[in-house]
Amino acid sequence: MIDALLNRMIKVGDLTVHLPGGATKKAGDGTGTPVVIRFTAKGLRRTVANPSLGLAEAYMDGDLVIEQGELWNLLQLVGKGGSRGLKGRGSWLKRTRRAIKRRIQQANDRSAARRNVAHHYDLSNDLYRRFLDADMQYSCAYFARPDMTLEEAQAAKKAHIAAKLRIEPGMKVLDIGSGWGGMGLTLARDHGADVTGVTLSTEQVGLARERAIEAGLADRVRFELKDYRDLDQTFDRIVSVGMLEHVGEPHFREYFETVKRLLADDSCALIHAIGRAGGPGLTNAFTHKYIFPGGYIPGLSEIVSAIEDAGLWITDIEILRLHYAETLKNWRLRFMADPEIPALYDARFRRMWEFYLASAEMGFRYGGHMIFQIQVAKRVDALPITRDYMLEASAAANR
Repeated sequence: MIDALLNRMIKVGDLTVHLPGGATKKAGDGTGTPVVIRFTAKGLRRTVANPSLGLAEAYMDGDLVIEQGELWNLLQLVGKGGSRGLKGRGSWLKRTRRAIKRRIQQANDRSAARRNVAHHYDLSNDLYRRFLDADMQYSCAYFARPDMTLEEAQAAKKAHIAAKLRIEPGMKVLDIGSGWGGMGLTLARDHGADVTGVTLSTEQVGLARERAIEAGLADRVRFELKDYRDLDQTFDRIVSVGMLEHVGEPHFREYFETVKRLLADDSCALIHAIGRAGGPGLTNAFTHKYIFPGGYIPGLSEIVSAIEDAGLWITDIEILRLHYAETLKNWRLRFMADPEIPALYDARFRRMWEFYLASAEMGFRYGGHMIFQIQVAKRVDALPITRDYMLEASAAANR
């Protein structure tokens, strides 16, 4: 069984596997940095039985020990081997089974949505401070230049999005999934917007409100602990960054119908979200169980269908490739280098987060993950008919 698994997952590289009982297996073509790992009997059984979950749990529990190289090197071998690459949409039966499982995994009613958000985002603001940029942007940065620091690339992301929103002073802006407040504060400070941000995370909303007061912007930026579906006013602009992934496939149409309801007639929205190139799929078992319960990375076809069903115009789509791989690399290196994390969190938690950050990076490098930035409007004439305005504004901000 282990031979078949290794042959399927490892095509390139130099992997040595020490098995319980003393046997040793080799995999790959012998090129690159050598990686040596050792399994306990329990770790081997789990990995063979369910590779996508078992490998992660074996590493988390110390039943997979990396004796040479790092976890990142091991996961890179898996990624380069093509086991996470594009595979097409599969047979009708396979697509149907996935659709049924998605419905079960992602039944995110209001109570489930709050529980799922708390599972990840209410861990501790201090944890996120240790590896995010100073503005605490927990979404894909925009590397307008390859030499950008994480801080510069996150500022560039906000400027890129603001350019697409075409905000004028005094406009009422809604930030769906406002996080720790960085986007809303930037739109108010740099563009004169009047911002309402909503989140389901108590940790996030508390810090965001503190930041608004400290920045002297509390009169122009309000952060609320509220489900976006419960809002009942209209806005000139809507922005949503890294939140659609938590909506769940059964609720995509409801999401965009709500966006439409909340938009003024001559307004637009910009949705920034992780997507997958291979069409509809499933959240992998590790991510669903430990990181983002209820979360789902959609195919573009699913999002476009939901937008069409809601009756909105798609006015622009941009695909960002590899930007999130670089973002996650920065986060992982900062997380691993923080000298206080070993004293604050136990070894299993640290290994779980290392696996999360490293495997997510591989998803963007080798697994067909990307970022969609989708601009929508209620009217065909709500925005200029060329993209020049957004390109010029973004370029000017990121020089």
